[in-house]
Amino acid sequence: MLFYLFAISFPEWRPHFVFLDTPHANEMMALRWLHLVFGIIWIGLLYFFNLVLTPAMKQCDPKLRIKIYPELMPGAMGWFRSSALVTVIVGLRYFTIHLASDARAAGDRSLIGKWFGWWLVVWLVAYVFIYALQLPAKGILNNTWLRVIGVSLVVIAASWLVLVLNGGPNVSNAHLAISVGGGLGLIMLLNTWGVVWRAQKRLITWSRLSIKEGVPMPPEAERLMRWNYLTARTSFWLSFPMLFFMGAASHYPFLSTIAR
Repeated sequence: MLFYLFAISFPEWRPHFVFLDTPHANEMMALRWLHLVFGIIWIGLLYFFNLVLTPAMKQCDPKLRIKIYPELMPGAMGWFRSSALVTVIVGLRYFTIHLASDARAAGDRSLIGKWFGWWLVVWLVAYVFIYALQLPAKGILNNTWLRVIGVSLVVIAASWLVLVLNGGPNVSNAHLAISVGGGLGLIMLLNTWGVVWRAQKRLITWSRLSIKEGVPMPPEAERLMRWNYLTARTSFWLSFPMLFFMGAASHYPFLSTIAR
């Protein structure tokens, strides 16, 4: 009652809000929100693993580490891989909406499939090379700078190629920025499910057996831990350009000018 009296006495103080005027606009807003929420969970856990957990585990006593690991990682990995999947699925829907808008502007709906197809092929091929560069190795192939330079060259080449293939007079900045940022996100998703989760499943199982039955960790565990570390490190560094390009989609319109 008091709120009602206050509202009619001071109408200029009443909150004013409306939903967006079209289903399309409301869907875009919902997609942005979901992408941000699940992306924060995913990238937040990625940063936690790289900046907090890995250094802390190195400082722990091996006996303590083997007890903590199987208790901590199943839940963490569940959130990590699930949020990664939702983030990318929502992002793909958001991306295709921009592709459809640019195709309408160009007057050719078939461009949607062409643009998306080139984008997917370029980044999947790029991942083949990045996957190889993340594998544990010995000798010169284990050189940090070799890995850094190799991954950087692959990412730069893939980014340039996708901009060339998808660029044009009717292509928006959001389309091109997401072509790069979303491609890096796809690589990170493939790392999450294709390497990190595969390695972690086995490491968690072996850790539990070691605690319950006293079974020693197999020799392969060291290689899996190294592979997991290298892959997580690659995703960690790729997240920075990925976040830049995702933010540039709406807030830093420079790619569409270059493409023209």
